[in-house]
Amino acid sequence: MAGKRTIEDIARLAGVSKATVSRVLNHKPDVDPATRERILSIIEEQGFVPSITASGLAGGRNRLIGMLIPSLTWPLIPDLIRGIADAVEPTPYELVLYSIKDEDLERDRSEVISRLLATQLTAGLLAVFPARASQQLTRLYQQGFPVVIIDDQLKQTTPWVGTDNAAGAYTAVRHLINLGHRRIAHIGGPHEYLASHDRYNGYRQALLEVEVTPDPDLVLEGDFMPPTGRTCAKKLFELPPEKRPTAIFAATDQMAYGVLSAAEEHGISIPQDIALVGFDDDAPSAHVRPPLTTIRQPIYEMGKCGMELLLSLLSTSQEQTFGIRQPLTARTGEATQPHQPTRIELPTSLVIRESCGANFHIAVTTSSGEDIRS
Repeated sequence: MAGKRTIEDIARLAGVSKATVSRVLNHKPDVDPATRERILSIIEEQGFVPSITASGLAGGRNRLIGMLIPSLTWPLIPDLIRGIADAVEPTPYELVLYSIKDEDLERDRSEVISRLLATQLTAGLLAVFPARASQQLTRLYQQGFPVVIIDDQLKQTTPWVGTDNAAGAYTAVRHLINLGHRRIAHIGGPHEYLASHDRYNGYRQALLEVEVTPDPDLVLEGDFMPPTGRTCAKKLFELPPEKRPTAIFAATDQMAYGVLSAAEEHGISIPQDIALVGFDDDAPSAHVRPPLTTIRQPIYEMGKCGMELLLSLLSTSQEQTFGIRQPLTARTGEATQPHQPTRIELPTSLVIRESCGANFHIAVTTSSGEDIRS
């Protein structure tokens, strides 16, 4: 059985230099078409599979892009990955997927990020909801490594793509206010996430506009997932009748599902007894009972836009050595000042279903924060 073919073998069989084969593998235009076809034909005949990293490095560029996600089980991840993959598909780049767990971050956040990039084989990094890893990613970006963060930074210090969470939350609560509610509870997300702060701020703004001060007893913290939505809802349902909310705004659909479960256990009817609105428009939200009114995030678009932004950073890079670039700075005499990182904020929309008590189902664009007619 013949051994594994190398790039040197392909060059010898084609009667060309190793550099010419490398240029073909890296899609360089400066190769005679007939020579290119001959090399490609030999590659196919010999079953040669080039190393992505080796061919990339030989061509002076890495062809791997790292993607950092919190967990493959997060409901939003599949749509995000679809958008990311569609942006990468027409390029010569390949994705390397890293999943980072909370326990990893608890141990040593900087060690985790260092481990991901230890081989220096990735050209850049797209980080999805990195939460407590944001500081380390910021340090990488400031050192010149291309980093784009999707939807998470308490203070923006890297290129960023996200949703207008505050406007979406404001619209959700304003819709409940328009339906007559004033005692509106909020089940928020973990404090370390920017989305949690923004969604609370949108909730608070909508209440203050109608001269309602948010009641601390009606503001609870979950972790974005159903069990904490259920636990928080139980606390709300066990309040005295005069303190109990008439509506709940959950910071994610997943937590809203927990509210539905707790309501069933307590014999509470939604929306007859308590109205409910979520955030995200996860796929099951149209099919739970009652169907969930929610704020739709453009998840696919966030993934696609985030990867396109990272690809633009890579394409404009003039200095790159094994994946590490010089800092992106504007050179003015002796001083160097970093460019202001790009910020892209995508609009949300309100999807009205039965759980809020409205009598019809429509989708209303909310990017400009206009009043909702119900």
